[in-house]
Amino acid sequence: MEGKVLARIAAIVFVAIAITATVIEMTREEAPVPASSAPALQPSADPLRATLRRCQQLGEAAASDADCLAAWTENRDRFLGRTPASEAPQHSGDQ
Repeated sequence: MEGKVLARIAAIVFVAIAITATVIEMTREEAPVPASSAPALQPSADPLRATLRRCQQLGEAAASDADCLAAWTENRDRFLGRTPASEAPQHSGDQ
């Protein structure tokens, strides 16, 4: 019988601690998140991006459009970090 009484007391203490912890957590005031001083990123006006969007809307017809082919080449070169062919130094094969 004494074991049952101790178990009940332990259960009551456990519930009281759980309720107290819950009340403390619920009444805790969160510090306001400081506003970021960094400026928001504004996408710059990129003519290549506008051309790529137009080519995307053309669908299959873009595969035969010269402007789209040039835009895809420029975008690929930009992505891969390559110098475009028009700006690359010309090497002479004769030496």
